[in-house]
Amino acid sequence: MRNPPVVLGIDFGGTKIAAAVCDLAGNKLGSAVVDSLGERGARVSFDHGVQTAKALLAESAGGADLAAVGVATFGIPFDDRVELAPAITDWDGLELGRELRAAFPGATVELATDAKAAAQAEARWGALAGADPAVYLNLGTGLAAAIVIGGRVLAGRDGAAGEIGYNLREVSDVGQPNGHRTMLEDMVSGMALRRRASSPDRQLTAADVFDSTDDVAGLDDLITAFVDELAFHLVNLAILVNPAKIAVGGGMTRSWDRIQPRLAEALRVGVPYPPELVLAHFPHDAPLLGAVALAVDAATGIRRGQPGSGLDIPHPDGQAGSVRYADKAPTTTTIGNSA
Repeated sequence: MRNPPVVLGIDFGGTKIAAAVCDLAGNKLGSAVVDSLGERGARVSFDHGVQTAKALLAESAGGADLAAVGVATFGIPFDDRVELAPAITDWDGLELGRELRAAFPGATVELATDAKAAAQAEARWGALAGADPAVYLNLGTGLAAAIVIGGRVLAGRDGAAGEIGYNLREVSDVGQPNGHRTMLEDMVSGMALRRRASSPDRQLTAADVFDSTDDVAGLDDLITAFVDELAFHLVNLAILVNPAKIAVGGGMTRSWDRIQPRLAEALRVGVPYPPELVLAHFPHDAPLLGAVALAVDAATGIRRGQPGSGLDIPHPDGQAGSVRYADKAPTTTTIGNSA
């Protein structure tokens, strides 16, 4: 007797890769988190992620058919490339969809930007459920946001809605191409904070900076400037969208106690109708959960945004959330991209 089919979710991050194997109801059968090996380049990192996922499949669901693979990644993923993906060298050169289909033959493959996958998980199961409109802010190795309207994540014409890491920082940036100005992500992100705080004789991570005490020269001022610049852009985003709620996730939320008060005050003072600011329900693994949701939807025939009969997928904490299904999705699809 054959084992029931399963799905696989993979989150390719700048510093870590996470994978989870689930049944078609979304129940987790196994998971793994490994270093991305990003310093060794895109090929090594991608292969490491695929090998980790295959080993997890063999361990958690040996003999079961793999119905679908959902993948979240930094950058904007397409079948033949990944755009806006500076976190790992040559990641933009990967034919991501094609390579994933080759790695997992016969399985449906779904791709999504990590922040959008995380926003979908928070909107379906987490802190943004029922909030309309809402914003998900990802503070990790990079910087991005996602806008949720009516429970759906806004993709944008090219799948790049919410890529605030490319925001202009000052008036003199107007008219300057990306390579001739300092983008917001270059100053406000985990990798930016690490670079700004380190020196030849002092190598620090973003966590080290936030864990520092007042007697470490310059770091307290750096944190203040970092959070203030983030607040400036978050206030402007909140004025534009008028969200009911903003949820913040990503690795840097481990320092939420140092980030939240200043963001909350900036929103309270600067936004005509201030939104509620909350920590994401899944602050560190929402992109992976979003990837799993993509895979479950594909395997069970759900097509995003189309009406149909209800299907209950268990909330990772045991509660059920209603989703809808229609005909089976195409072999490879991407959220909002025009590949």
